[in-house]
Amino acid sequence: MSQPGLISTLLHYCNEAAARHWLPATGGNLSVRLDAERCLITASGVDKAKLGEQDLVTVNLAGQVLAGPKPSAETLVHCALYGADPGIQAVFHTHSVASTLLSRRTEGDSLWLTGYEMQKAIKGVTSHLEPLEIPCFDNSQDMPALAAQIRQRYLDKPFVGGLLLKGHGLYAFGDSPQEAWRHLEGLEFLLQCEWEYRR
Repeated sequence: MSQPGLISTLLHYCNEAAARHWLPATGGNLSVRLDAERCLITASGVDKAKLGEQDLVTVNLAGQVLAGPKPSAETLVHCALYGADPGIQAVFHTHSVASTLLSRRTEGDSLWLTGYEMQKAIKGVTSHLEPLEIPCFDNSQDMPALAAQIRQRYLDKPFVGGLLLKGHGLYAFGDSPQEAWRHLEGLEFLLQCEWEYRR
C-alpha cells in the first residue's frame, strides 16, 4: 500500500475506534508500518475523533522522530512489536472499559479465553474450544523497559492477536491494517463478554 493509502487507512481506523468509545480523552495510539525501518504513529495528546494528517508522526524503529509532531508516549511498544516481527504491519492500542478493568482482574502473565465463537476472529484460531492466550504485562512508565519485556516475550514465544497492559488497555496487531482491525474488534468483543461474564 502506498504511503497516502496508509495515511488514509490509519486515519479511518483512528476515527472508527474513537466513534466506538475505545479512545477516550485523547487516549490510545495507532500505527502502521511504512517499511522495514519506519512506522507512522499518532501524535501525543490528540483527539482521535478529530485526527488529521498533520497529527501523524514518522518514527524509526528506535522510536526517534523523523518527521511530524511529538509522538505518543508508548511509541516504543509499537516499535518493539515491529522490530520483533517483520510481518506485523499495524498496531492499534485502545483504552476501552472492558480491557482496562479485565486486565486488572487478571492474575499472572496471561488471560485465557475459551468457549467463545468470536475467538475465530483471531488468526490461526479454528475452534471456540481452542484456548486463546492473551499475554498480560504490568503497566509501567518506563517505556524502554516495558518495550524490551514485550519484545523478548514475543521472541521467546510469538503470540497472535494482541496483548494487555494491566489497568491500561489492549494492543492489537496484524499482518495488515485490516487484520489488526479485525483482531481489535474481535478482542474488544471477547473482553467485553468476559468482563460481563465474570461480574
